[in-house]
Amino acid sequence: MKIKAYWKNLKKGVRVTIIVLLAVLAIDLAARFAMGRQKIHVDETQWVRIPRGTTYEGLLDTLNAHGCLKNRAAFVRIARLRGLHKHVREGSYRIEDGTSIVSVVQKIYSGRQDPVRLTIGKHRTLESLCLYMDKKLELSGDSLLALMQDTTVASRYDHTPQTIIGLFIPNTYEVYWTLSPTALLDRMAKESDRFWNSVRRGQCKNIGLTPDQAIILASIVEEETNQNDEKPLIASVYLNRLRKGMELQADPTVRFANGDFSVKRIGGPMLLHPSPYNTYLHPGLPPGPICIPSIASIDAVLSGISSPYLYFCAKEDFSGMHNFAATLAEHQVNANKFHRALDLRRIGQGK
Repeated sequence: MKIKAYWKNLKKGVRVTIIVLLAVLAIDLAARFAMGRQKIHVDETQWVRIPRGTTYEGLLDTLNAHGCLKNRAAFVRIARLRGLHKHVREGSYRIEDGTSIVSVVQKIYSGRQDPVRLTIGKHRTLESLCLYMDKKLELSGDSLLALMQDTTVASRYDHTPQTIIGLFIPNTYEVYWTLSPTALLDRMAKESDRFWNSVRRGQCKNIGLTPDQAIILASIVEEETNQNDEKPLIASVYLNRLRKGMELQADPTVRFANGDFSVKRIGGPMLLHPSPYNTYLHPGLPPGPICIPSIASIDAVLSGISSPYLYFCAKEDFSGMHNFAATLAEHQVNANKFHRALDLRRIGQGK
């Protein structure tokens, strides 16, 4: 009888224990479900950037600064359950209104960052390009600059420190904010290889230039005009001069050599600057691009159109268009018209 009573009491105890455990589990699941339904509420989509080494407290401060912690208590509870307070991952995270707190916590815990859009536009110098990257990505612009100016690094990409800026083909790319300087160069090298496909390489061969040389010439064309319709004709002038062994005498290279991009009128001592980029003193192409040229300028060079022109000069109406000439005498007539227009507007050298 005692054994039967024992087993009866044991079964009753087990049933009670199971009921209690189920109740606790139900409460826990209900609590987790309730927490899972907690949302982030923001007025507009927020991009939250978490640098390397950010502490949990730093993460909370950053989220709060972006207005993402209106329900701080719920976020903290969920974050601690997930272990986020011990495992903050750097990255750039897009947080939209109505996103569940659970998903935000999981995203940051796992480092599942959202790619950012990186738009490569016109930059005249490596310093300008690296400053832009410093603002757009977590990397140090100074570190990127040092890397690109390193001869050994540049040669790894079949470039020199003077030509490596040509790796950056104008476009908008999706990259991770935490991209390292080396990873950025690797990515740009892949994009450059994709750009220089068999068609464009064939066009280079047809005009007698390498891709690097085409980029350099395109950078001069880019600085000469914003008129895409005129770019192939301007490119033809420089190609004609190269083939004849004439100096390019490109004013934009003088601005680059002197480091003054605001000057409107080229002449005088500026033309005597000994820089290898000064195409009034040195024959052939300069040692590197004088800016990142647009694809329109690159393709204008690659088009290799034929023309009889060896000279061009801005039109005196300041329309941004140019007068072209096949002879020096014709060019001097055009140049005199333009210089008179400059004088009438009191536009002088360096002004």
